[in-house]
Amino acid sequence: MGSPLSGSQRAKAAAIAAAGYPLVASLAMTFRWRRDGYEHYESIVRSGRQPIFAFWHGRILAATAFWRRRGIVVITSENFDGEWIARIIRRFGYGTARGSTSRSAVRALAQLRRDMAAGHPAAFTIDGPRGPARVAQPGAVWLAGATGNPLLPFHIEADRFWSARSWDRTQVPQPFATVAIAIGAPIVVPDTTDDVVEGKRRELEESLAALEQQALALARRGASSES
Repeated sequence: MGSPLSGSQRAKAAAIAAAGYPLVASLAMTFRWRRDGYEHYESIVRSGRQPIFAFWHGRILAATAFWRRRGIVVITSENFDGEWIARIIRRFGYGTARGSTSRSAVRALAQLRRDMAAGHPAAFTIDGPRGPARVAQPGAVWLAGATGNPLLPFHIEADRFWSARSWDRTQVPQPFATVAIAIGAPIVVPDTTDDVVEGKRRELEESLAALEQQALALARRGASSES
């Protein structure tokens, strides 16, 4: 099936990506990272499995910077915004599966299953693409149950940032901000039955709520130690 976008829309998306990538990359180079729980990611890799990264939509920019160049595949919408976002993140070393939680989801999840079988990690903004904010959608949990790969929740906070007035309150760390990432214990999903998926979806939300507090404390502590 061809692209739903017109030629002019694709050209505009390419122009946005060409201008946006160096801006984001330059900003990310100034971040002072602090991390906690990175051993959870390393343990999954050592086990020969692939992580399914799970985080909130409002932390896309910092997450893109931190996990770049790992061959991670993410779902991006087939609309205009999804097109320029996909073009930018590919420059950071990500792959894309086109679809969303509300449209073309089955096709996108099928592609993610193939990509994971070929050795690629996957990532989900689990309350995207339109919210409600901080409510986990079941797609990532279902994929974990279908592939046998664990969910890896994480949360990112910065000590100085700009915040958008969007539904997800997108956070953009300011130049030279201390940016903290808290990575949680892997969540294994044994199967894709409705009860299991719903139970693990709630467990994922609870994990991310705890990781948010952990990341906030880490960012504040990091800023204090550098002042």
